[in-house]
Amino acid sequence: MKNLPKGDKKLLNAWAFYDWANSVYTLTIASAVFPIFYEALFSDRDHYIDVFGLHLKNSALISFTTAAAFLVVSFISPLLSGIADYVGNKKSFMKFFCYMGAVSCMGLYWFDLDNIYVGLLFYFLGLIGFWGSLVFYNSYLPDIAFEDQQDKISAKGYSLGYIGSVVLLIINLAMIMKPKLFGITGTNGEAAMKAMRYSFIMVGVWWILFSQYTYYYLPKGSKEQGQKLTRNVVFNGFRELKKVWAALQNITPLKRYLGGFFVSSMAVQTVMLVATYFGAQEIKWTSKEESTTGLIICILLIQLVAVVGAILTSRASAKWGNIPTLIVINSLWAVFCALAYFITLPIHFYAMAAVIGLVMGGIQALSRSTYSKLLPETEDTASFFSFYDVAEKIGIVIGMCVYGIIDQITGSPRAAIVILAIFFITAIFLLRRVHKKDVSN
Repeated sequence: MKNLPKGDKKLLNAWAFYDWANSVYTLTIASAVFPIFYEALFSDRDHYIDVFGLHLKNSALISFTTAAAFLVVSFISPLLSGIADYVGNKKSFMKFFCYMGAVSCMGLYWFDLDNIYVGLLFYFLGLIGFWGSLVFYNSYLPDIAFEDQQDKISAKGYSLGYIGSVVLLIINLAMIMKPKLFGITGTNGEAAMKAMRYSFIMVGVWWILFSQYTYYYLPKGSKEQGQKLTRNVVFNGFRELKKVWAALQNITPLKRYLGGFFVSSMAVQTVMLVATYFGAQEIKWTSKEESTTGLIICILLIQLVAVVGAILTSRASAKWGNIPTLIVINSLWAVFCALAYFITLPIHFYAMAAVIGLVMGGIQALSRSTYSKLLPETEDTASFFSFYDVAEKIGIVIGMCVYGIIDQITGSPRAAIVILAIFFITAIFLLRRVHKKDVSN
C-alpha cells in the first residue's frame, strides 16, 4: 500500500484503472455473452420454466430478477453513500462488493436449468456487487483528485473501461466462435456453451486481478473520515435525498427536466438490457450458430457506433443546445421502438443495432451533463447526483417490470418494445417543458 498525496498522477491512474477492471461485467454479463448463453439453455425446449411457483417465460424471469436486483441497489445505494462519507475504511467496503460481484460472475459457470435458483442468485448478487462497489469507487474521486482534475480523470476511467471490456469481449467471442482453437472440445454447440461458461470465470478473474492495482494505491479513506458508524451516519444518505427532494420543489426547470429524464432513462436502460434477449427470440436466424454469431456482431457494432454517436451528440448539443438535442434523440428512440415491432430478419436487426449504438452513445452522457447545468449554486452537488443515480435505478426497476409483465402476458417482447416507445414520447413532451434558456451551453 502506497500513501500518495492527493492529486498524484500515479494515484489518479490507479483509481481510473478500476474501470478497466470492472467494466467487463457490464459488457460480458449484462449485455453480451450471458444473454446469449441464457437463451441457448432454452434452445431445446420452449421458453417457459416453472420457478417460484409460477410458469414464467425465460426473458420475463430474467427481467424480473434484474428489476429485483436494481430495487435492492436503489435502496442500499443511499445507505452505502452515507457510510462512504464517514467511515475511514471504505476501501474494505469497496473490496467486499467487488469480490462478491466477481465471485458471483464466476459462479455463473454452474448456471443451468436444473439449478436455476442458484444460478439466478449468482446473477442477482453479481449485479449488486458491481453497483455496490461503484458507490465507494465514485466516492473516492474528491478524496484523490482536486476539482480541476476530476473531469479529466473521470473521462479517463470511462475510456479505460471501454477499452478493457472490449478487449476481454473480443477474446471471449473468439473462444465462442472458434472454440477448437482454444482447445475447447465437443460439438459446435457444446463447445460454444463451454466457452461461454469459461468467459464468466474470466470476467471474475479479470475483475479481481486488475482491481489489485487500484487497491494497492487507494487510501483506506480520507483523514476527515473514520467516525463511528452510528444510526445517523448510516441513514445520512436518505436524509440527503429527502433534502434534495424538498429543494426540487423550488427549482422548476430542474424538476421538469428530472421528470423527462426519469421516463427516458426508464426506457433507454430497459432497451439496452433486453436487446440481446429480443434478438435471440424474435429474429429468424437460420441456425443456432448464425444466431450466436449474429448477436455477437450486433453487440460489437453497437460498441463501435456508440463512439461515433457520442461525438455527434456532443457536437449537436454544442450547436443547438442540450434540450433540443435530447428531444431529437428521444424521438429517434421512439421511432426505433415502433419499427422494432416489425423486424424479423437478421439484416433488420443489424440495422437496428447500428441505430441503437448511434443514439445510445450520447444520451447518457448528455443527460448527465444537462442535469449538472441545471443544478443550483451549491457545494452539495454529491447529494444531487446521488438523487439522480437513485432515480435512474428506480426507472430501471419500473422499465424492466413493465417489459417483463407484457412479455409474460403476450408471450412476445414485441408489444413491450412498443410500450417503451410510448415512454420516449412522454419524455419528449416533458423535456419540451424545459426552456432552452434554462440550460447554459
